[in-house]
Amino acid sequence: MKLGMVVFAVAMQVLPGTVMAQSAGRPAVIELYTSQGCSSCPPADALLAQVAERDDVIALALHVDYWDYIGWKDTFGNERFTARQKAYARAAGEHMVYTPQMIVNGRASVVGADGADLAEVLAPVGGDAAPDLRLTRNGETLSIRATSAMTLPEGTVVQLVRYIPQADVAVDRGENAGRTITYTHVVMSWVVLGKWNGTAPLSLTVPAEGDQPAVVLIQAPGPGPILAAAEVR
Repeated sequence: MKLGMVVFAVAMQVLPGTVMAQSAGRPAVIELYTSQGCSSCPPADALLAQVAERDDVIALALHVDYWDYIGWKDTFGNERFTARQKAYARAAGEHMVYTPQMIVNGRASVVGADGADLAEVLAPVGGDAAPDLRLTRNGETLSIRATSAMTLPEGTVVQLVRYIPQADVAVDRGENAGRTITYTHVVMSWVVLGKWNGTAPLSLTVPAEGDQPAVVLIQAPGPGPILAAAEVR
């Protein structure tokens, strides 16, 4: 069933072990584009771990693969994350990508690990007109419910992101050779579930195997602004 079609939601009984997440706080979403082969990245990795402790932040570390050629292949590197960063650059009229880069709510870009610059652009995702997004996780399934007070931009997508909370990596070669670096909120998968125009309630149930946290993002095309976000751990 296409997400833009009318979907009838049913009342859900909250079972033991069910984890719920509400979007009332409208957390800011920080995407950090980083690499194990980048000597400038560890301070940004540490800053992401620090700011992720806030209740009003969803932190996502996306490891790119374009530094692999200098001697160390990033163990989390993914060409799809490189492609996503390049798409942001094109949407902003930029002609290059770099690490470390933080993108906040699909809008603002922060170079490096400047906590002051990051603090200036941190804001609730979506603004006052944000869709109401709610998640319920029961075992290995995830229920996604959303409503919107207005029609969303054509091509708005619903995305499911899974990440591992923490991993220590011993880097043997490249710019960080000899270092063991702690990485947090490492994205392992990023799946587009479909499109939603907001004119009817959204109701989806998708697999969520394993114990990795799950994040759902509703994002305008481009990639453009993230309109709503929620997380279950």
